[in-house]
Formats: sequence, C-alpha cells, structure tokens
Amino acid sequence: MTARALMFQGTGSDVGKSLIVAGLCRLFARRGLRVRPFKPQNMSNNAAVTADGGEIGRAQALQARAAGIEPVVDLNPVLLKPETDTGAQVVVHGRRVGHARAREFQALKPRLLSAVLESAARLADGADLLLVEGAGSPAEINLRAGDIANMGFAGAAGVPVVLVGDIDRGGVIAALVGTHAVLDPADRARVAGFLINRFRGDPSLFDDGLRAIAERTGWTGFGVVPWFPDAARLPAEDAVALERPAARNRPGAGIVVAVPRLSRIANFDDLDPLRAEPAVDLRLVGPGEALPGDADLVLLPGSKSTIGDLAFLRAQGWDVDIAGHVRRGGRVLGLCGGYQMLGRSVRDPDGIEGPPGVAAGLGLLVVDTALTADKTLSRTGARHLATGEAVEGYEIHIGRTDGPDRARPVLTLADGRAEGAATADGRIAGCYLHGLFAADGFRRAYLRTLGGDGDPTLRFDASVDLVLDRLADHLELHLDCDALLAAARPLAIPR
Repeated sequence: MTARALMFQGTGSDVGKSLIVAGLCRLFARRGLRVRPFKPQNMSNNAAVTADGGEIGRAQALQARAAGIEPVVDLNPVLLKPETDTGAQVVVHGRRVGHARAREFQALKPRLLSAVLESAARLADGADLLLVEGAGSPAEINLRAGDIANMGFAGAAGVPVVLVGDIDRGGVIAALVGTHAVLDPADRARVAGFLINRFRGDPSLFDDGLRAIAERTGWTGFGVVPWFPDAARLPAEDAVALERPAARNRPGAGIVVAVPRLSRIANFDDLDPLRAEPAVDLRLVGPGEALPGDADLVLLPGSKSTIGDLAFLRAQGWDVDIAGHVRRGGRVLGLCGGYQMLGRSVRDPDGIEGPPGVAAGLGLLVVDTALTADKTLSRTGARHLATGEAVEGYEIHIGRTDGPDRARPVLTLADGRAEGAATADGRIAGCYLHGLFAADGFRRAYLRTLGGDGDPTLRFDASVDLVLDRLADHLELHLDCDALLAAARPLAIPR
C-alpha cells in the first residue's frame, strides 16, 4: 500500500463532511495526486450505480467525480438503505446481502470490518492519498463497540482524524470540546485537529473561538470554512437536504413541478436538473400539505419502499390530489418506485419489503409490478421516444413491471429493449431509468411539452464540475491544505 490517508469525522450528522471531502478530492487531484475518496459505512437511499456494476452512496460517486475517477464499489463497501424506521437493506461491496434491523446490524458490524479493510487496501494500492469520510459522529460512544464507520476504522487502519464542526447550527465549541471529553484516550489521540464549517460573516471573528477549542483540546485548528452557497447545486446525499429552503425553487416561474416528498424517497438527485432551470418552480410537497392545483407536472420520485410509500401517499391524501390533477388534464411522470406506484398493483409475494402481500397502485397505468429478490443495477444510454432525444441514466431497483401499457414504452435502451409505459395520450408515463433530466436536450424538449422553455445556456453536467472547482478554490483559500496533507499517514492495514 502506497497511499497516505486522512479521515474526516463530524461532531454530528450533516455537518458537511461529504462536501469537505469532495472539495479536497478536487483540490489535491489538481495538484497531481492520485486521490481516492472512501467511506467505510454509509446510510443513504440516494445511491449511484458504479462502473463495476454495484451501488454506493451518491456522495461517494460525487467525490469520485471530484477526484477524476470512475466510481467503484470499494469507495463505499457497506451501504445501508433504510426501508423502515428500524430496519435497512444491507449492501456489501455493491450487492444487496439482506435486511437488518438496527440491533441486528450492531451485531453484524464486526464481521463487516474485514470487507471495509479489504476495500481500503485495494484503493490504497493505486493511490497517493485516501480521503476517508466518517458517518454520524465519534461522540456516539454508545456505538463505539464494533464500530466500522468512525474510530473503529481509524484505529484498525491507522488513520489520523480531522473533526468537522458545523458552526451554522450553533454550539460548535461545545460540540468539539464535548467530543474531546467523551472520547477514550486512544481515540482522542487519533485526532490530528479540527476545522469549522459553514461560517457566515467574517471568519476572523471566530479567532477567539479557535483558540478556546485548541486550549481545551490540544488539537490543531486547520481553518474556518465560510458558507458555500453553491453547495445546494451539488447532489445531496441525505433526504434532510430536501427540507431546507434552498430545496424549493422559484415561486412565480412558468412551469410548476410538484413532487410529493415520500417517506422513503430515493435517488432524489433526479430533481437537481429541474431545480437548476430558471423557468421551473419545483415544489417539494411535505406531509400534511396538499399537492398544488396549478401544477403542470406531478413527478413521483423513487422510493426505497414502494408499498410503504403507497400507504404514506394515501395517508397524505395525495392520491386524491393526483386524481384531480389528472382530471384537469395534468401530466404525471413516475420514476422507478414512482413508476411502480402508477400501476394497478404492487405484489410482494416473498416479503422483500415487509410482510408478503399485494398493494393496490394508483391505477393510472395499466401495468402491474412484482417485487423480486433480484436487483437490477445498470448504467445505460437510451432514447426518449416522444422527443427523440438521447439520455444517459441508470437503473437501480427491485421488481419487474409488465402490462398492456408497456406496449407504449417511454424509452428505447442502448441494447434495443423497450423501457417504461405510457397512456395513449402520453400524459401519464413512467420508467425505471434515473438521471433523465441531466440530459440538456431532453430536459428542454420535455419542458416544452409542459408549455415552457428550458434555459438554452444551462449545461447541467458541466455545471457540477464548475461547482466542484469553485469548492476546491474555496477550501484552498480558507483551510491550511498543506498542513492537512502533512497530517495524512500511510495506511496501516495488516495483510
């Protein structure tokens, strides 16, 4: 193993670790280093399909892009995809291996450490620098036994740690000093220093805060990162991002796209290109809210639990809202789990998502879905039949959908297969392919069917790289990146 490694852990969840690692991946890659991102254990329903045919968390795919490499399963060897409040699908090395409830997973973690270390070792063999992202916080000392996500991995692989604190949520001094207080001496010694994220205003105003943290912990401060507004333009990993005001688009824009925020919403980065369009008012509709009556399109997103989210959708009254929208001549598009919901039924004979059974769909497409143990994971090109536009995307789903409306497919895939289903008038449609709207030509053509126009200057895919470059510039300006690089140590995994 030739790589040095440095791990970024947080004082809590959603403190910006993913963004910091993505920016540093781009920064150090621009310096000519072979950089690899790595997250031992992730929990997210926003997943990406890898070049080697598996799935990883969306954040690691973005970090791979920042580093200039293709995403592979080793970047995120253990992925948990929540299906209920207490259980999750477990994905190891890109493949679904089963379902575990929270307590069951705690018992499973020690056996997963070997898979995590194997992936780290493989990545290190072809890299100069491994930038590791933790999960949650090492201050959750009740989870320390058997840990593979934070200090458990850092200790097993000999990786120094930088703690990330989020000043925007308040209490950052207490968060960092408190973390120091609760860590055991061995874990405390692994911490090389800390950085402050999401500062609003003049960072020099926090100089006294930096000194107070350093005096109470003995840790080095690597800098204060000001708020980076363009972060909202990058794919988010956690659905919590959908609750922020930035997730809502432009009131008064010409095209209204309504998206029910399902309880197990998945792969919601499908929405990002629409959010970037100046002419689109993307309205994420939360629990207890009605779908807007002026919507041009109701977009049913992906879901990690189709049957559970069908029940959730009905509990909000959204099925009634969608029916009214259709009566008024509105359009509905279902993607992946949303596509399954549009059919007549969703059968789960083997209990993949819960107790075996059948759930009635919305009945807007004459198709039926059977959930199966086999999971489809693929990246492919396609052509949208109604507009003739080329798209690129990925499939990541359990289940097969068939029925008469499949005779009117939405797409032709690169291998010639028909994909999706639509009504005779084309107003109701669904397909399994994620990523459609990232294709600029298709997005503009589709928006024209809704009575509006896309921005002809918007190049969505290129805009992501532009933001990553700006993020790298931002971090280089505000962090002591040379000191961070010097803090990295050779990975030490026993062979």
